[in-house]
Amino acid sequence: MKHGKNPTRRQKMLMKSARLNCENWLVIKDADKEMIIQNRQTDKVRTIKKELYK
Repeated sequence: MKHGKNPTRRQKMLMKSARLNCENWLVIKDADKEMIIQNRQTDKVRTIKKELYK
């Protein structure tokens, strides 16, 4: 599994709109239609669909 990176400001805003605390998540992949994130403590992987939160 890839290591996550700290989110950018735009990614943090997307996480907040999805009701997630951006301090607890790392970005694994940021594609056009979705963003895959990983929890810092539990290593749980989650997918955020970008068209739902625009």
